[in-house]
Amino acid sequence: MGADREGGRRRTPVRGTAYAVCGVVLLAGCASMPDSGDLRGVESTPRQETQVRVFALPPRDDAPPAEIVQGFLEALTSDDPGYATARQYLTPSASQLWKPERSTTVLADGPATQADRPGGREDGDDFAFRLTGTRVATIDAQQSYTPASGDYDQTVHLTRDKKSGHWRIDSLPEGVVMGKSDFQRNYMSLNKYYFASHTTSARSGQPMAVADPVYVRERVDPTTQMVNSLLNGPTRWLRPVVRSSFPTGTALSKGVTALAPDDQNKLTVPLNDKAARIGHGKCEEMAAQLLFTLQSLNPTVDEVEIRAGGSPVCSLVEERAGTVAERGAEDRPDYLYFIDARHRLVRMTNAGDSASSEAVPGTLGDGTKPLRSVAVARDEHSAAGVALDGKTLYVTSTVAGNSLGDPVLQSKGKTEADRLTTPSWDGQGDLWVADRDPADPRLLLLEKGAGEPLEVLTPGLDGRINTVRVAADGVRIALVVDRNGKQSLLIGRIERDTSGERPIVAVQELRSATPDLEQVTAMSWAGENRLVVVGREAGGVEQVQYVQSDGSIPETGTLPGLTEVTSIAASEDSEAPLFATSKEGLLWLPGGSGWRTLKETGSVAFYPG
Repeated sequence: MGADREGGRRRTPVRGTAYAVCGVVLLAGCASMPDSGDLRGVESTPRQETQVRVFALPPRDDAPPAEIVQGFLEALTSDDPGYATARQYLTPSASQLWKPERSTTVLADGPATQADRPGGREDGDDFAFRLTGTRVATIDAQQSYTPASGDYDQTVHLTRDKKSGHWRIDSLPEGVVMGKSDFQRNYMSLNKYYFASHTTSARSGQPMAVADPVYVRERVDPTTQMVNSLLNGPTRWLRPVVRSSFPTGTALSKGVTALAPDDQNKLTVPLNDKAARIGHGKCEEMAAQLLFTLQSLNPTVDEVEIRAGGSPVCSLVEERAGTVAERGAEDRPDYLYFIDARHRLVRMTNAGDSASSEAVPGTLGDGTKPLRSVAVARDEHSAAGVALDGKTLYVTSTVAGNSLGDPVLQSKGKTEADRLTTPSWDGQGDLWVADRDPADPRLLLLEKGAGEPLEVLTPGLDGRINTVRVAADGVRIALVVDRNGKQSLLIGRIERDTSGERPIVAVQELRSATPDLEQVTAMSWAGENRLVVVGREAGGVEQVQYVQSDGSIPETGTLPGLTEVTSIAASEDSEAPLFATSKEGLLWLPGGSGWRTLKETGSVAFYPG
């Protein structure tokens, strides 16, 4: 539970004094608040700079019920590591039962409070308040974010101690509740890393690292929080398709409560005896998981040492991490690709204004087969092209002298809009495409881009697939799905059963990544856990923004606007610039400025993948 700092229907009560000393801010938990009357929002906390830590004040001895509730909600937005101050507002039994780490409910504004008398008098020994608001999201016990909607309505009950006469909370909802802006101040989204269970890199044969996003409290030792979260295993949604190299039961050594890198940017992680007798290769995989995870928080960490039983087991430096596992973020594309006015596949270095284009070697670039859409494999050695009418799919090499060959797939859809989508390659070298034929809509997989297509199972899918983009890790897929005229971005988990003669592939537990958007017109993966999306809210204007795969919005969510965007191109390598096509032509977005038009022209722009 907590307080918000902006917006909402709120009358501002009189605050107690707040002190800022040496970067510490004390939240006054003693604001005046009436015991009856209209709904009122909890007083907001001014937004603090990230280096400022916020701590709450304990309850006053003679604080009335409303002040106790106010102080408690304020305390939950502070940076108190163990919520020790918040617990002072509870009775001993309530404090013992309350588990704040089990969930966090995020509301659009801070929780509004209203006196709710359970039969006693205001001057009696018990009192209650209703906490209400509109849900935005929930964070579960695994620190996983899920968008939410609907009303929040819970009760906080207070009792007066017969000996001291002090009011304390003796019954309260499970977990924590706070407003959206307080959540954004208190929490940060970070990635922990595991390995794909059934996919390996087509280039190296190495395991594919998979980002598992979680939210941690930003100023409460996030390094140790992330290590503990990693050791506890993947979140529920991702667990079926990833593995961890840490032996079951691995934890920090007894007595280790805080971790920090040394002045050489090396982090030493002492583990219990579960990790004492593992092989060197397995230990290096564990170290890679730690290094990737820690670099999502602190990019300067460049070495991890694992110790167990008091002795060093292995260490891994950043330069060697790439020999242990492959990450999409490290896959830097050589070229940006687009289809030019002659419907040929063209490429150029992604240097921006001064870049010059050239036709891609081979039949897809010579114009003999006009193209509607193309996907270039992540190694950039082959490509899959859909013919201009959308009926046929070809896979061929991107070197000179190759032949086009026969199509690997054909659609029977009667119109262009009812035929093949733009295809997409995963990091394992498999090719994905959807056939939008209303008589037989299918999501299809061609292993290594060839052979008899596998029909991918899509339980729970409601609507027709318009766009397909597979993450480099091969375990997550982004789909733009049309249902009754509304186009939504959904993220699914790719499960593979390889026990039979042919694998059985399914996309499970589709979830929305853009719950606030009514129309999504273009999207692309723009990082290991981030996508760039073109869309609009109901009644709104088209906008370009970043979203996380879990449905949350990063702080750098909104980008300079464009109109009538037909494609957006991003790479898992965050240093690669964004490109887009619109009615204004082919554009790119240099860092820190607006969109700029290139001299080249094209109908669709894209990076490999």
